[in-house]
Formats: sequence, C-alpha cells, structure tokens
Amino acid sequence: MCLMALALDAHRRFPLVLAANRDEFFERPAARLAWWTPEAGGPPVLSGRDLSAGGTWLGLTAQGRLALVTNVRRALSPDPQAPSRGGIVLRWLRGDQRPDLFWPSVALAGHQPFNLVAADFREGLCFWAGSEQASPRRIERGIVGLSNGALDEPWPKVRRLKERVQLALDAAGTVDDLASRLMAALADRQVAPDADLPETGIGLERERWLSPAFIRSPDGRYGTRCSTLVIAERQHKHLVTHVFERTFTAGPGLALLRRSTLLDWPPKYRLDTDTEPERSVQVSSVDEGHLAEHPAETEPTRKRRVRSLLRPADRL
Repeated sequence: MCLMALALDAHRRFPLVLAANRDEFFERPAARLAWWTPEAGGPPVLSGRDLSAGGTWLGLTAQGRLALVTNVRRALSPDPQAPSRGGIVLRWLRGDQRPDLFWPSVALAGHQPFNLVAADFREGLCFWAGSEQASPRRIERGIVGLSNGALDEPWPKVRRLKERVQLALDAAGTVDDLASRLMAALADRQVAPDADLPETGIGLERERWLSPAFIRSPDGRYGTRCSTLVIAERQHKHLVTHVFERTFTAGPGLALLRRSTLLDWPPKYRLDTDTEPERSVQVSSVDEGHLAEHPAETEPTRKRRVRSLLRPADRL
C-alpha cells in the first residue's frame, strides 16, 4: 500500500473504516482479492496477493487480525537481496506472536524501509510501526493517515484522504453509499501545489506525479493497481464487515470490483468479566459487480451502549 486512511471508533454505526491504495509497477504480477492459505502456514487470509514474492500488501484473517504495509520513500537504490515487505503482513496474520515480540523480530529481518499498521481485534489492539522508529506506537480512536512517510505526516494526499473519509462518514446513509464516496476519494488525481510537496530526495518532478491519491507515472509503467475498502457496520448486536477491492490496469480497461462479507467480524476483545460466548465468523463468497447492485442496509433505530473496538488503555 502507498496510501491509507483508517477510522477506528470514529463513527457509531461504522466503527472500522479503512480506505487504501496500492501503488506498484504494472508488470509485477498479482492476484485479486480472495481467501488463500500462505505457503508458510497459518490461517487463511483474505487479501490480494503478490505473485512475485508471495506476500500481500493488505490482508485480514477470520481470527481477527488485520495488517497493511507501505514502503518509506527514500532516494536510495533498492536492495535486491532484501526480503519482500509483503511477508511482514503474513507474519503478523499468522497470529503466533504478541506485538511486543513481533516487532523486534521484524525490525532485525533486513527489510527495505517500511511502515506497518497491524491490528489484533481479539485483543483490542492496533498499532503503527516503522522501520525508522524505535518502537511501535499504539493507534487510538479517531482517523489516522499514512503514505510513504510517518503516520499522520501531513502530505497533501494524506490530509485530503482523511478529510474525505470524515466527510463520507458524516454523509453516508448506507454501506454502499459510504463505499462509493470512499472509492471516489481514492480515485482523486489532484496534483498538489509545489509548495506543499514533501522533500524525500527524489526530485520535484517525481514528487509532483506521486502527489495524487490515484497515481499514473508519465511512462505508464507504475501507478495505482488497486483500491481497497474495509467497512464494518453495526447491525443491532452484530458487526458485518464488507471488504471491497477495485483493480486497475495500465491502460484504459474497465476497473474490476470484488466484494466479500464477514459476519461477526471484527470479533470483540475479551475481558475477564465477559460471559457472552464467542461466535464463529461467517464468511460469504467473493462477488463481482458494481457497488449499486448490492442492497442497502437499514440503520438500527434503537441506540444502545456499544463496545469500542479498542481496549481501554487501563485494561492493557
């Protein structure tokens, strides 16, 4: 991923909203959104898949883990011997390490510079970790944004996407309405003014064409390959999560959409006082089509006290 905005507990009806773009060379092969099992083991993963190195840029598991990775923009030649950053996501999704043990093992693995956003909803935790940071930082409720700098670094496209996520949450009446607004935000091709551009050492011309949310390089070889949404909606006592992926080709071809639905996901984190039994996650098959083809959901009419997706700091 090269751009994302994440809203956690920022809206009563939609407690989890993730909107992200993956930018990559078009010649690098990839599979579209689907459930698949990594060769290294672990639970099935719902994600797109990098067919070159076998990892993924954004994925989740039925067990309640989610992760995404971005590169950090630097004027350095890539190390061809470095392990793929997509493998970091799969290591987190395996679910066999706590955050305090996971981060040191990844930090010493020799990856190119990266950002990682990782959540374990069964533990009520979400954090950001960067290869240039000493330790992970817990993500609290609200809206955060990330591109190829640090978390919430105010690059123009990060600011714009966060603003449009907030506007979409304020205005949307249904999941499909919200998804349409977020897809439009991710398709923004507005070039930022030179005065607002970051200085990452790659030169002004490249900073310009990399400044929109939706990217196409002048030679057409690099750009936004897919847009992904993860939207959790409260329906009475349950959460229903919709995952959308819209994929793009280098040319003017039709953008393809896939959608998957998970019931009772994300799972609730558990407290010592909890007595309600755990529910298994039900998953629909992946469908293709247009957003408008899916029926609109109705908003619950009765307000009730709801649990945050994030564990309170005093319960860690």
